[in-house]
Amino acid sequence: KVNSRVYTERSWLIILVVIIAVVGSILACQIDIGGPNPLGAPIEVQEESASSLTNSWETAIESAVKDQEITLQINETQLTSLIARHLSQRDNPILLSPQVTLRDGAIHVFGYIEQGVVRASVLFSITPQIDLEGKISFELSGAEIGPIPAPDSVKDAASALLTEGFTGQIGSLATGIRVTSLEIQDGVMTITGEVR
Repeated sequence: KVNSRVYTERSWLIILVVIIAVVGSILACQIDIGGPNPLGAPIEVQEESASSLTNSWETAIESAVKDQEITLQINETQLTSLIARHLSQRDNPILLSPQVTLRDGAIHVFGYIEQGVVRASVLFSITPQIDLEGKISFELSGAEIGPIPAPDSVKDAASALLTEGFTGQIGSLATGIRVTSLEIQDGVMTITGEVR
């Protein structure tokens, strides 16, 4: 009887250890709930691309004369690198592994968000606009977060953060010029403006 009691206690102890191990491994793993797919092949983040973009734009503005028209072309690698650098400087970035594609007149930002052990892919579509003063602003025209469309409150919050990010990065490049046109086509964003 003593042996059967010891055997039963050991069985329960083994079962408890197995349950704890299984629950621990589940909690340690990240749960990917899916979501939208990227719009193209992965874009490699290149710090030199972000830096060269900033430097070439500053040089173009410095060498231009008042009322002279200048044009800046930004490709997907440069913009992905610029946004990745901006996000990496934040303590808790809203978006991980950003990928920026330029298609059909819009900027599409793909990436991942994480909340605890839950991970979801996201896709934001942003439409750039030019106001009457020639400044660039950005409007969130679509958002998919995980497997469901994002509610308006999430869209508004994401719009504010993405607008801040893009205005801070692209808008700062356009400091000192009055933007007259902005076109997005075939992976390239072309900004044309006049030096103030």
